[in-house]
Amino acid sequence: MNLPILVNLPRLLCRLPLRLFTKLNDMTVGTSILACTMIVGTSILACTTGRDWPRPVVQAGMLVPTIIRTNFSRELRLFLCSPCGMSTPHLEIDGSLGEGGGQILRTSLTLSLITGKSFHLRNIRARRSKPGLQPQHLMCVRAAAKIGNATIRGASRGSCDLVFEPGKVTPGSYRFDIGTAGATGLVLHTLYLPLVLGTNEPSSLTLVGGTHVDHSPCFHFLDTTWRRYLELLGVPIQLRMVRAGFYPRGGGIVEAHLQPCAHLRGLKATKRGEVTVTGFSAVAGLPEDIAHRQARQAIRRLKQHDVEARIREETWDGGPGTVMGLIVNTTPAPVLLFGLGARGKRAEKVADEAVEQALAFLRASPAAVDRHSADQIVLPLALSLEPSLFAVTEVTRHLLTNIEVIREFLDRNVVCDGDEGGAGTVRIE
Repeated sequence: MNLPILVNLPRLLCRLPLRLFTKLNDMTVGTSILACTMIVGTSILACTTGRDWPRPVVQAGMLVPTIIRTNFSRELRLFLCSPCGMSTPHLEIDGSLGEGGGQILRTSLTLSLITGKSFHLRNIRARRSKPGLQPQHLMCVRAAAKIGNATIRGASRGSCDLVFEPGKVTPGSYRFDIGTAGATGLVLHTLYLPLVLGTNEPSSLTLVGGTHVDHSPCFHFLDTTWRRYLELLGVPIQLRMVRAGFYPRGGGIVEAHLQPCAHLRGLKATKRGEVTVTGFSAVAGLPEDIAHRQARQAIRRLKQHDVEARIREETWDGGPGTVMGLIVNTTPAPVLLFGLGARGKRAEKVADEAVEQALAFLRASPAAVDRHSADQIVLPLALSLEPSLFAVTEVTRHLLTNIEVIREFLDRNVVCDGDEGGAGTVRIE
């Protein structure tokens, strides 16, 4: 067999539906040829007999025999092939880790663009009722690849396996349309740090999708709580909601203007300050009476617990949808808690959901950081050169999982003291 054929064997293998796990790193051409020849032989034997066969794993120029069950799989390209015809080293990340959701993907994308480290993510969203990449997650992947000139493999709906190889992050004006009511805020979470830390020019993002949807930070949480934390860390971001988007229609539009950040500050926040409560009750494309009923119910419920609140009523473009937001004004940042309307759901129920969250926060330990913000700020704090210390009202699995993913990419000592479900303290050294 001549040299051109041998060199191109990995690409030929990419056409075979076999699941092969190989790492071909830092090899000479001769070793690469030998490894490819062995892979072909063992692959053919496995295909014809269905038995387990030795697999050559090449590391630092050494061939190490291992045993692997060779299965038919479309994932071969993810494990073997690279643009140059040989594999490149990737961080191996298990998507079933911890809470096993989309946060593992988003944090991996962010840190890959910042550190330049490629990763292979398997078992994507393994603990969700619909595992794999859904439209919202696909947009995070494609948007990250766009701003970071990345090479991606496995980016298709339902895929549970992804390889992401980052390039250089390019500032600019970008528009990303999720195409569903997928959360615009989660796409923003994926992109903002690479754009503010990896460039020296401003950028702007226009994100189309859901602005107020379940299981994600709504626009007003981002603008009220998250943006305030970023200001404390030295990251100025301007946000504007052009149109509200609710499930199932979506169609909301959020604009974000990002300035480059040369230095991320640390954070020390152990106890919250004095509190007052304000809020808003809003409808989009629905009768204004719904907003009035929500506000009236929230005020009544809060008064039962000796909490006074000023709540304004608003009408927005977009929708249809409704939201009840309560803001606990305190330090280090105001905390927004909200309830969302849905078909057949009474306005009073929407208000009750927001009130219950606000009361739970007020009754919790006087820790400075709310349970939702903790897992969102731990990532930028881990990228700061300064130490940080903050107390959180509740240690969540999201927080613990995010810390584990951060450790995969960064050599930082990130420790969470406290049991899941209880109050805790996060130290970054």
